[in-house]
Amino acid sequence: MDKDFFKKIRILDAGMGQELLARGLVTKGTLWSATSLLDEKYYQLVIDTHLSSIKAGSDVILTNTFTTRKVRMEQNQVLESFNLVNKKACELALKAKELSKKNIFIAGSLPAQNDTYEVDKRDKKIIEKDFFDQAKILSPHVDFFYLDVLSSGREIEIAMNVTQKLNKLVLVGVHIKKNGKLPSGESITETVQKYKNQRWLGVIAACVSLEIIEKTCDEFKKLDIPFGFKANLWGVEEPLPVHKFNNAKFNEIGKNPNITLGKRDDITDKVFGKFTEKIIKNGATILGGCCETNATHIKEIAKLR
Repeated sequence: MDKDFFKKIRILDAGMGQELLARGLVTKGTLWSATSLLDEKYYQLVIDTHLSSIKAGSDVILTNTFTTRKVRMEQNQVLESFNLVNKKACELALKAKELSKKNIFIAGSLPAQNDTYEVDKRDKKIIEKDFFDQAKILSPHVDFFYLDVLSSGREIEIAMNVTQKLNKLVLVGVHIKKNGKLPSGESITETVQKYKNQRWLGVIAACVSLEIIEKTCDEFKKLDIPFGFKANLWGVEEPLPVHKFNNAKFNEIGKNPNITLGKRDDITDKVFGKFTEKIIKNGATILGGCCETNATHIKEIAKLR
């Protein structure tokens, strides 16, 4: 893969988990999108969701592995399927690429290994093992890794150690709070300056609101690295974890996270496109959607290339 790939405008995909739920996925416990990999009847749904982003203009799709992290699988009592679901996610992404007949890239979604939107304070060795166990399954099937919504420099460093062992380039996705900093309290600037190395393809604001993206754009621009965003359309500017693992039961139907976090129906594809146009003028080249975005949003921003 060309290290300069993201120096030109590139389109990432839309959100996967929320779109699967919108298309009829019934989640078990807090597995959400991982449910689609445990039940064969949903495999075509995953392929079709990937295809919708590709047809809309995505240059990159992510593996559906955001909720197949080991902790989430264990807490929903399906850890024995950890290898199966991570491998299946890769197979379905590759199938979508094959069917599309387009020369897109597949990024291995390597999420924060404990909670989303919160710093992982566990022992470093535990975090590293969790990253490695997931990454080693994805690595043979993906073009590069995407660090998916990480909340601290420490987690980035640990994940980079793992991806280096697997000889893969990395796009780094950092979660940003409304104060303009990572949940760890680190600034974007100090995080990039401290942890960036030759394996970084770029850095993006991951699963954040349009307002936070706009507020932090100038800081990203000064870092001399390709940057951009994967924007969420949650109804709150600063999302917090919505699950209660100790109450999660795999045999129970789970709740859609947007029941708690809401969704911004006012951000139409046209509005999303106008916003993206503004961010491109500020230097962003990596563009995409996260939770509650779909292929219509991607189609609109793909027009801006």
